[in-house]
Amino acid sequence: MSFHTVEKIGGTSMSDYQAVRDNIILKPVHQSIYQRIFVVSAYAGITNLLLEHKKTGEAGVYAHFAESVGDNAWLEALESLKLALLDVNQQLFGTGPQRQQADVFIQERLDEAERVLKDLQRLCQHGHFALDQHLATVREMLASVGEAHSAWNMAQLLKRDGVNARFVDLTGWQSDKHMTLDERINRAFADVDLQSELPIVTGYAHSEQGLMSTFDRGYSEMTFSRIAVLSGANEAIIHKEFHLSSADPRLVGEDNAVPIGRTNYDVADQLANLGMEAIHPKAAKGLRQNNIPLRVRNTFEPEHAGTLITGDYVSSVPCVEIIAGCRGVIAFELFDQDMAGNIDHYDRAILEQIRRFKAHIISKDINANTITHYLSTNLKTVRRISRALSEIFPEAEINQQQVSIVSAIGSDMKIPGILAKTVSALAEKNISVLALHQSMRQVDMQFIIDEDDYNDAIKSLHSHLVEVHDHGRAICLAH
Repeated sequence: MSFHTVEKIGGTSMSDYQAVRDNIILKPVHQSIYQRIFVVSAYAGITNLLLEHKKTGEAGVYAHFAESVGDNAWLEALESLKLALLDVNQQLFGTGPQRQQADVFIQERLDEAERVLKDLQRLCQHGHFALDQHLATVREMLASVGEAHSAWNMAQLLKRDGVNARFVDLTGWQSDKHMTLDERINRAFADVDLQSELPIVTGYAHSEQGLMSTFDRGYSEMTFSRIAVLSGANEAIIHKEFHLSSADPRLVGEDNAVPIGRTNYDVADQLANLGMEAIHPKAAKGLRQNNIPLRVRNTFEPEHAGTLITGDYVSSVPCVEIIAGCRGVIAFELFDQDMAGNIDHYDRAILEQIRRFKAHIISKDINANTITHYLSTNLKTVRRISRALSEIFPEAEINQQQVSIVSAIGSDMKIPGILAKTVSALAEKNISVLALHQSMRQVDMQFIIDEDDYNDAIKSLHSHLVEVHDHGRAICLAH
């Protein structure tokens, strides 16, 4: 393939077709509207209805089906999903033949999904078949519906508006052959002419390994990354509804938070660890290893160049680039007097249970007799982990506390006295630091604080470490 970009459009952006068309499709960085590949997410909120709500955990079709022992609540969830998808079609197409085609396309997928789930439910009522063994496949199948819906719609809308768009379906729907992710991508693009066609690609791609078992809700970023690597893209671009900024503008003020013009993949990884993904770390790995720069752009500010992320960038002056964080973190602490001198045994056992219940580790502390993990998960999961570990270590004392994490992040933070300055900025607001972490790599500092202090901590750190140096405008906006 000749010079081209691979671009991903997020769910919130996808829900505003006119903005995507006018600000992205018809306003290319280069001369032609072609020589680009677009990987699209499901419309905002649809994957929550298909699986479960990403933040609240509210059950979608998958979560209801997973608990469907003699229960058909998943059918009601499926009906709600269908109404939501058809409502999207009505908003995008209005009335007429194209609306009817859109409804037929997604209705066929929903009908097939319902038939498969009913057959599986009946099968698993037989003692020789366990539902748990099939849930990973069910999750993959349901996830694919959202991206198939948005990609098909986008291709049809663009054709209506004079663009030679092509729907590229990587979902493997009704495919009779399993293949690797790379094989599926290469086969799908074998006859695509980037000079005259604009591929609109499903963010979900079916593979024999299963993307969701590794990436879960980050699967579309892996699809995007592998297409960029396999096609030899000159640049990978992610279009979001916001800039990658020095802090959340809602907290520090829009006049104080500025887009970050340049940074590196180390910084992107730290953000992903806090749940503020520019891109999934494993998806970023392929881009990084193949020297493909990643640009994050704001769909609704098309004139702005966005943030360019590369592997080799280091700020010209050591500085803090971003103040970020996460709320609702669970500090999970296990204390045992017998741990001293035997930490490895305890650490392995704790990690095994955390992995078993699929909790995400943000950070951890270890001393002679205590191991504390800072987990991004819900209290129900924490209680399950706690019960399992109580059986393994009956004399251990296990505690949990809800906290927040705030982090100062930069491509080069080797600044003498920065830790003392940061702690002073928190103390100035009477914020107690419960724990702190600073690694030798000098790309981030993490502060564990009370949940109620989160907003003040973000504002204070941004004021003392970023705004005082006019960091965003002067130091880190060079392209």
